[in-house]
Amino acid sequence: MVKTRTRFTVLYGAAFLICGAGLLALVFALSGGDLADTQPAPGQGTASPEDQVAALQRQLAELDDLHSRQILTACLSAFALMVVVSLLVGRVLAKRVLRPLRRITAVTRGITAEHLDRRLALPGPRDEVTDLADTVDDLLGRLEASFAAQRRFAADASHELRTPLATMRATVDVAAAKPAAPASVTALAERLRPQLDQVDRLLDGLLALARAQHGAVAADDTVDLAAVAAAAIEARADDIATARLTVTTAAEPGSRVRGDTALLARMVGNLIDNAVDHNGPDGAIAVATAPADGKVRLTVRSSGPVLDQAAVDDLVRPFHRLGADRTGSDRGSGLGLAIVHAVAAAHGGALTLTAAPEGGLTATVDLPEAPR
Repeated sequence: MVKTRTRFTVLYGAAFLICGAGLLALVFALSGGDLADTQPAPGQGTASPEDQVAALQRQLAELDDLHSRQILTACLSAFALMVVVSLLVGRVLAKRVLRPLRRITAVTRGITAEHLDRRLALPGPRDEVTDLADTVDDLLGRLEASFAAQRRFAADASHELRTPLATMRATVDVAAAKPAAPASVTALAERLRPQLDQVDRLLDGLLALARAQHGAVAADDTVDLAAVAAAAIEARADDIATARLTVTTAAEPGSRVRGDTALLARMVGNLIDNAVDHNGPDGAIAVATAPADGKVRLTVRSSGPVLDQAAVDDLVRPFHRLGADRTGSDRGSGLGLAIVHAVAAAHGGALTLTAAPEGGLTATVDLPEAPR
């Protein structure tokens, strides 16, 4: 195995030798001017030998000074030229040497928790750089296995808990429905039913989140996001009327995406639910769908209190809520926006949450547009 330091040593040594040889050649070429025109003139016959010797010495000194200036000029010119050449050669060599590292950087930037199946697979001779790439690939493999096990556990646990939950619900309903049931049993049943409903919604959210994070998305359906948003608003019409919310919609033609109909409907429904539940009386909701640059953008704006952007960015984490400062936050499970984020990522899109300066929250989902 040729080590990287050995390759670098040979590469830089060869570049130094080539540049040095070029510098010597330039100095020799630039300093080799023809001095025939500056040969000492023959002495005058009338001059004494001492005067001729002195004149000859002066001419030789002038020639030596001229030759020194030529050598200095040649060295400075060759040095300036070789500086430019060395920079160009160094840039080319650096680009070639850093090519594997640029590949590692580009690939790792595209690796996220939703796309841990990607690998570097760096080609080339066995050296420290390829060893680093292989180590990163092994690390990604372990991370992928760990994430997959975690998601399978969430899905399996949610599925297994449905059976005892259904049993508990049936037991409570049967006990409360008996004609001779004491008032305390009926009161207890009335208190347990909302809690059981809450657990049921939690399990349903965990199943949806695990399904989206598994990446098992059937991209065979063409879904009109505008129609799905209208249906979600209609489903919450009673709650919207009770809270006296003003809902405005704007739908441009061509807001169609490819994906799983059930997951996309859940994604849009969660956004509408979040806008309704975490709004205030006499608030406003604005829903817009529009195609743009090969993508379909769904925007849901809701009024409300002023929020901190750093805290809003954490809302995509499961079970994370802003707390009691948001109206109705105690009724949610903390999975709504996490499911939206996972479904959008599973469909090749992204969720962006923005805290409006005047208060409220803006949720934007960008998904790839369906082929026409």
